[in-house]
Amino acid sequence: MDDASDETTPAPAGTADPGAGRGPAWLDEALSTELPRLVRLRRHLHAHPELSWQESATTQLLHDVLAAAGIPAQVLPGGTGLVAELDGGAPGPVVGLRADIDALPVLEGSGLPFASTVPGVAHACGHDVHTTVLVGTALALHAAPAFAGRVRLLFQPAEERMPGGSHQLVASGALEGVDRVFALHCDPRVPVGQVGLRVGSITSACDMIELEVTGPGGHTSRPHLTVDVVGALAMVATRLPLLVNRRLDPRSGALLVWGAIQAGAASNVIPRQGTLGGTLRVMDRAAWELAEPVVTELVEQLLAPSGAEHRLTYIRGVPPVVNDAASVALLQRAVTAGVGVDAVTDAEQSAGAEDFAVLLDHAPGALARLGVWDGLEPQVDLHSSAFRADERAIPVGVRTLVHTVLAVGE
Repeated sequence: MDDASDETTPAPAGTADPGAGRGPAWLDEALSTELPRLVRLRRHLHAHPELSWQESATTQLLHDVLAAAGIPAQVLPGGTGLVAELDGGAPGPVVGLRADIDALPVLEGSGLPFASTVPGVAHACGHDVHTTVLVGTALALHAAPAFAGRVRLLFQPAEERMPGGSHQLVASGALEGVDRVFALHCDPRVPVGQVGLRVGSITSACDMIELEVTGPGGHTSRPHLTVDVVGALAMVATRLPLLVNRRLDPRSGALLVWGAIQAGAASNVIPRQGTLGGTLRVMDRAAWELAEPVVTELVEQLLAPSGAEHRLTYIRGVPPVVNDAASVALLQRAVTAGVGVDAVTDAEQSAGAEDFAVLLDHAPGALARLGVWDGLEPQVDLHSSAFRADERAIPVGVRTLVHTVLAVGE
């Protein structure tokens, strides 16, 4: 791995190391030994990002790192992503731990010495950190004298695509027999050393809506001989969000926002065709199930007076991530034991989508927010070209996941 530096990120002056040892002794020893190598791994991944379904080099690197530690892993049928399993040597549950490995089509502007070397591709969502944390967790548990049950390591491709790689994990049988499944996701608005937890919906469902409207075009001086395509699109664009919020439960957090509208090229010509596109995000699973027929019905009603023809393409995305209360309680015990009681914080709901939700259809579990803000740099959001993650979050994440496995096995 040809990384810029072997050194871990130094702690700001006067602050404690949030990933400092809290036991058990074998975990402290594993982190002391492996942390420099984990940081090198993270920086290599960051410098060599790969887009969804293209993570071949990443997959091979992870396979080699695990194999060198004596942990066999199976590459998923699609050729990217892999699954491995650790046996704790004592009877107990099967715990799934998931990390996503893909990057984003973003030009990096972080200024890091190990910034992306791939033009237009960057780990601007922290997936390199997620992957490194799961590798560190695997190495630590592999060195453990014993623990109850088994751990299924899920290195998932293509989280940033729809449909995402979670479906491939399920199709490959990677969720079979899993009793609970957990994941961490970087949060650049949570200070490093803290882990955000939330019972219930933590992310939103996200569906894509594309509407094409057509009709006889013509001159604006004779609108009665045409169909007002622009007016029809405007009617849907302005009225549909309001009507959706009246038809779906207001507690569902439904959010319909348009991102693109196109029609015509001249001010005195009524066009024959126009398009409208956006996303519908919903926090509630029941409301998400109702959303498509509601939108279909409302679009037909709104366009009926215009006389326009239309084609509605409604692309179902992922459901909301709904954290199981018992799983969140286990995470809280884990964070408290592994990092400290002050490390537990409340996680905000996000209107972003996460295909970890697909895994939760097959096993109860929870997603937690791993704080990566250093407290010094200006806060930027996920998917920003300036995104940075404080590497002191790596041992915090490892301790959280290791103690989660121990808590589930108790």
